[in-house]
Parts: sequence; C-alpha cells; structure tokens
Amino acid sequence: MKLGTLKQGGRDGTLIVVSRDLSRAVVASGIAPTLQAALDDWEQTAPRLNTLYDELNAGTAEDIFDLDLGKLAAPLPRCYQFVDGSAYLPHVERVRKARGAEVPESFFTDPLMYQAVSDGFLGPLDDIAMASTEWGIDFESEIGVICDDIPMGASAEECAGHIQLVTILNDVSLRNLIPGELAKGFGFLQSKPRSALAPVVVTPDELGDAWVDNKLHLPLITHLNGELFGKPEAGEDMQFSFAELLAHAAKSRPLAAGTLLGSGTIANQDTSLGASCLAEKRMLEIIANGKPETPFMQFGDTVRIEMKAKDGEPIFGAIEQRVVQYQR
Repeated sequence: MKLGTLKQGGRDGTLIVVSRDLSRAVVASGIAPTLQAALDDWEQTAPRLNTLYDELNAGTAEDIFDLDLGKLAAPLPRCYQFVDGSAYLPHVERVRKARGAEVPESFFTDPLMYQAVSDGFLGPLDDIAMASTEWGIDFESEIGVICDDIPMGASAEECAGHIQLVTILNDVSLRNLIPGELAKGFGFLQSKPRSALAPVVVTPDELGDAWVDNKLHLPLITHLNGELFGKPEAGEDMQFSFAELLAHAAKSRPLAAGTLLGSGTIANQDTSLGASCLAEKRMLEIIANGKPETPFMQFGDTVRIEMKAKDGEPIFGAIEQRVVQYQR
C-alpha cells in the first residue's frame, strides 16, 4: 500500500491512497482525514486503506484522479516525534578519521541517535530556503520508518511488528554550525533545520524481498545538480536494523503512533558507490589529500534522492529540492 498527503485541508493536509506506479490517487478522507489520524487507529484503518488501494490499482475505485507530485506535502506534514540515528558506521568512521579520532567500541553495540525537528517537514519538491550559504548547507539521503504505538521497553522483536510504513528522506544539515553546537555538549539545534520526506510512504509488504531483517536492501540514489553523486546499498553495512533502532528509542519512553525514525546517512565500506552527503565526500578528500575540495550547497544547487525497485520502477517517488535564499 502507498499513501500520500495533498497540500489541502489545513496543516496536516488530506490523506490519499496512491497507485503502485504513482500515477493515480484517490482521497481517503472517508477512512481517515490525515495520515496521523490513520496511524492513531491503524488496526482499524489499515485494512480499509488497503482495500481502497487494491480498488485503485484495479481501476474500480470511485473518484480516481491523476496524481500531480507538485501538489503533495510530506506524507506526514508534521509528527509527534522524529528521532534520527546513525546506523551506518562507515559514515561515522570516516567523519571521525578525518579529524584523527577513533570510533569508540560502544558505537558497535549502542546506537547513536538524536531528537530531530518534527513540527514540520518539507514536501518532496519544496525548496530548501536558507539565510546564508556560510552555514554549510548539506543534504543527507536516508531511509525512514514510521511506527504505530510502541510501549516503553519493547524489544527489537516486538518493535519489528510495529514498523508500519517506510519512506526516504533528506535530513538537511548545516555543517558549519554543528561543531559549535556539539562543543556545548547539549546536541543539535540550529544546525538541524526541517527535513524533507518523499512523495509517498509504503507498507513493508510493498517492498517484497527487498525488505529483509528489518532493513531495506536496495540502492539509495542521489544526484547533485543532475550528476550522480552516490548509490550506496542501503541494506549493506547497516550496523543496527530499524527494529533495533526503535527498541533503543523506546528504552525509557513509549513511542507514539506516527513516530518517524531515520536511519542516518547511508554509507558503504565500498567507496566506489559514492556517498549520501557532501560531508562524507569532503571527509574522504581530507583523508586522501589533506583538505576538502567539494563545496557545500550554494543557492541554485539541486539535489534529487530516490529509490527504485529491482525492475527500475520508482518506489517512493523522488525528493527533488533546490537551495534558495530565505525571504521572511
């Protein structure tokens, strides 16, 4: 099943069911007005939404319309909680190596995770508006999962059954603001603005044999200014599965329905597959040449992030964003 949200009907938009090929859709407000409302009562709404999805793909649903991706908000325009991990240790290793630091042994058993911005997400085609390029504007190509209610202390095995939706995201980072914030010892704030989500979210069964052991085994493809930047395999070198990451987040608190959890920047030991953020490419340049050569994003730059099925068809639709000067 594939779901999206139209930019209409208030801050949380209008829930739609989207066809498998992303060409058509039907409003699902008769089942739930928004995706958050559907997740709040997922046991009841999911079967009805899935029936509507089957009817849509068969062409028998009422009021089917052609889908214009430009009219879509983020599937979850805002959510109660967004936590972002760093499950790909090759990315962590390179960032630390560039500054002469080793990866602590605890990183192999205890996930890195932080509380991210959840009060609003950019739509898949929305601009990245920033006041200054001096902030070091970067993209981070990631996978995200959305859960229903998870009780505090749930095990990874339990959490696996609560992964209801999967998507991709661009976790925008302001790299030149990060060092000063981390030096305070109190985490990210100004250096982590709003992220963008793909046009649609999908249920894990939609991914077929690419969804194994609570990991998504397909390349995540990123283009920068129309040129291939990276296509690392998302199922490779992922130290912690999404179920393990959710269990980590739920250790001392329940997770509310609609919680979004990000994987962190996709990265492989095989550097020939490219990178999923500018910071990593710059780190590889520092390791090789002693200094970075690739600049961070400038006004007018574009990034495109997408994932395709083994038959080449798009799964989530593409995130495609342009960096622009912020105007209040």
